[in-house]
Amino acid sequence: MGTAPDEFPEPTRDIPPASGGGLQSAVLAGGCFWCTEAVFLELDGVREVTSGYVGDVAAKADYHTVCSGATKHAEAIRIRFDPTVISFGQLLKVFFSVAHDATQLDRQGNDIGHQYRSAVFYADDEQKIVTAAYIEKLDAARVFPMPIATRLEPLSEFFEAEAYHQNYAARNRQQPYIAAIALPKVAKLHKHYRAKLKSGR
Repeated sequence: MGTAPDEFPEPTRDIPPASGGGLQSAVLAGGCFWCTEAVFLELDGVREVTSGYVGDVAAKADYHTVCSGATKHAEAIRIRFDPTVISFGQLLKVFFSVAHDATQLDRQGNDIGHQYRSAVFYADDEQKIVTAAYIEKLDAARVFPMPIATRLEPLSEFFEAEAYHQNYAARNRQQPYIAAIALPKVAKLHKHYRAKLKSGR
């Protein structure tokens, strides 16, 4: 058996809140954005999660084109969060332990292609350093049976996905894909990170 999510190592490095306060952002890709969005919306301190595309140009940032695999885009989510409640490092811990399988290269389960790659799109050197240090720590701790395949990519423009993709899992809980893939991730989050959930979840 693998390491339980709540037993994953804590990040050695993290990003403190800015002295002037305010929200921070993280852009993560871990397969279908319906499923990763569903996980992060549950977390206390997360103010907004937006599904979108990142990695290529605006002209190719639509669902049909990205799903074809003919672009460099990844399906990704942009998380706006309050760093006084939940940190960038804590988001990474959830990302690696619950939100997706970081050992799969250019796929998540039956979703195959580089548009489903595991990636952290860093906005600055601080996010890059914190992420690289955490990946190194997870690999050293052997929390996975295989090496982590997550890529560190500089954040280019994030393009918001079509309106029907936003909050998709919450609005389509009976849809077979959501029931099979997204909801078990949310259940796993509730089991292992109850203290990090929004009140009433």
